[in-house]
Amino acid sequence: MTARLVRSRTRRGRPTVGGVTHILVTGGAGFIGSHVTAALREAGHDVSVLDLSRPEGPADVRDPVAVAAALRGVDVVVHQAAMVGLGVDLSDLPEYVSRNDFGTAVLLSAMAAAGIRRLVLASSMVVYGEGAYGCPAHGPVRPGPRAVAELAAGRFEPPCPVCGSPLVPDLVDEDVPADPRSVYAATKLAQEHLSAAWARETGGSAAALRYHNVYGPGMPRDTPYSGVAAIFRSAAEAGRSPRVFEDGRQRRDFVHVADVARANVVAVDAAVPGFRAYNIASGRVTTVGEMAKALTETLAGPAPVVTGEFRLGDVRHIVASPARAAAELGFRAEVSFDEGIREFARAPLRA
Repeated sequence: MTARLVRSRTRRGRPTVGGVTHILVTGGAGFIGSHVTAALREAGHDVSVLDLSRPEGPADVRDPVAVAAALRGVDVVVHQAAMVGLGVDLSDLPEYVSRNDFGTAVLLSAMAAAGIRRLVLASSMVVYGEGAYGCPAHGPVRPGPRAVAELAAGRFEPPCPVCGSPLVPDLVDEDVPADPRSVYAATKLAQEHLSAAWARETGGSAAALRYHNVYGPGMPRDTPYSGVAAIFRSAAEAGRSPRVFEDGRQRRDFVHVADVARANVVAVDAAVPGFRAYNIASGRVTTVGEMAKALTETLAGPAPVVTGEFRLGDVRHIVASPARAAAELGFRAEVSFDEGIREFARAPLRA
């Protein structure tokens, strides 16, 4: 297969930051990738895209020939290509591993051979599993996976693993041990481990951006691989009540895709030493129920319905500390939740 690339060279006449002249964005035609590509071009960078879904023809990150061709003349790789979401069932497992982990291995091998030493990786907050919690009696604890019987009985909050007492959710920082609880999460953590090994072996720079719940224009519509914001939006737009799982009190951090794109730009310019992970989040706590309510009110649609349903791959609370990204990259989210929801409620979505 021959890689089919689209290159856009800036016409603004501005010098590129940090001497970067050419960036390859894998998955650059996807939801987040397309915003990242646009932001990099706006920042003055020369950008190429490698993506399975380009209308001009696919280029697969798992194809060594396509990847080697795509890397010619490249200074930095921004690796967005991945299969996302919880999926349908375990029949998806081989495809997740193939696209996310084997694809990353092919890319990193080709980068090493080409002498490219700078990588920005799209990672995810799912690598943490459950968020951080504190027990009044035992301090910081990590609850285990929630039991099916407890979830079926409507007991959604994870108890203290030592005494069974109710826990208080806290912010997660990047040094919390990873604990992936879905196939997708396991593959994202594997991408980080592969990137860290590549950075050690090559002396390269790898910034892993752990995106939290990204939403915004261009999200895929209601599919098993969509984010919850798109699922709610599709329901409200069709005049249906969004179905909110559990009791709707799951804590999340919803970060606008424009902020995520900007985080990629600053990570490219930062060129961090070795491997380093960063939470890319808004710093604001929002429940899943609040997200559904905000969308339905903006669209004047029917109110959400709290169903009590659950998915085993879901975690109860996961909210991040954005402090490291602010201190080391100078990144802070700028789009407010209210502003972002007003835009997202009427923005075009992907088929």
